[in-house]
Amino acid sequence: MKKLVASAPRVAALVEYQDRPVAANEVKIQVAFGAPKHGTEVVDFRAASPFIDEEFNGEWNLFVPRREDAARGIEFGKFQLGNMVVGEVIELGSKVTEYQLGDRVCTYGPLQETVICNGVNNYKLRKMPAGASWKNAVCYDPAQFAMSGVRDGNVRVGDFVVIVGLGAIGQIAVQLAKKAGAAMVIGVDPIAHRGEIAKRHGADVWLNPIGTDIGLEIKKLTGKLGADVIIETSGHDTALQAALRGIAYGGTISYVAFAKPFHDFNLGREAHFNNAKIVFSRGSSEPNPDYPRWDRKRIEETCWSLLMNGYLNCEDLIDPVVTFHNSAESYMKYVDQHPDLSIKMGVTF
Repeated sequence: MKKLVASAPRVAALVEYQDRPVAANEVKIQVAFGAPKHGTEVVDFRAASPFIDEEFNGEWNLFVPRREDAARGIEFGKFQLGNMVVGEVIELGSKVTEYQLGDRVCTYGPLQETVICNGVNNYKLRKMPAGASWKNAVCYDPAQFAMSGVRDGNVRVGDFVVIVGLGAIGQIAVQLAKKAGAAMVIGVDPIAHRGEIAKRHGADVWLNPIGTDIGLEIKKLTGKLGADVIIETSGHDTALQAALRGIAYGGTISYVAFAKPFHDFNLGREAHFNNAKIVFSRGSSEPNPDYPRWDRKRIEETCWSLLMNGYLNCEDLIDPVVTFHNSAESYMKYVDQHPDLSIKMGVTF
């Protein structure tokens, strides 16, 4: 049996693992499709994550150094790559009653031939409706962050909305903002292919930030007013600077990205005059701003429903689709080295 791991920083490899029987509360899935996470997982893959030598202390809500004798947050050689899997239940534990052999399911899991997970009271193990798209299913994770970015930005009917970064999260945010009644949705990304997809699914305008004063263009498109909401998913310092320049007075920047350190950033200039609100949006943080009405389970339930009933369309977002046999080379190429060649890489087994 094979699984995909990061054997060293920026090096992916297929390695063997020993399968095991399931425990009483577990199910085993024969994986047919999967996808990695193109955001925070890549930061980990590049050994650039603060979680390697630090840990986030929930009591203090601070990053603190790990003890010298503690395991590192990421151990290369053991660090498995992958985020979502779709497959068939092939083994059941004695206490599992909600699933049957042959059920087609989706869950969080690494890219490997079989995935074992809890099968008792586990709402994250989702049954796939007949005929449902595996490409929509593997967007279950980014859809949650997209929806949270839209909700935390308080997108309302008639708003001018800008989505910066048209990866999977940004593309889904485009669809949600338009369906929420935004009067104009502007997508910002340097890759023309991503802009074309965004325009097919709700964006009114695509802007290439390379060589463009994005803030000024936003003001031109909105009659000098600026954007009511800007959802930032790229994590680049220039993108946030442009957002502060293009936001309407009193508008909201919903910051979804897990950013790298900024080296060229100025909180003077337009930031000082536009009275912008920056909301850091993270769908998996509890409690979120609308808790207890909205908790993590409700976010996930809603996103799964929107993906399975066709309200969201992620068919164009899974690009390219590669074989598991070639997944190590493909991960390094499409996810790490040349992310401009992909939106969200799909894997078939």
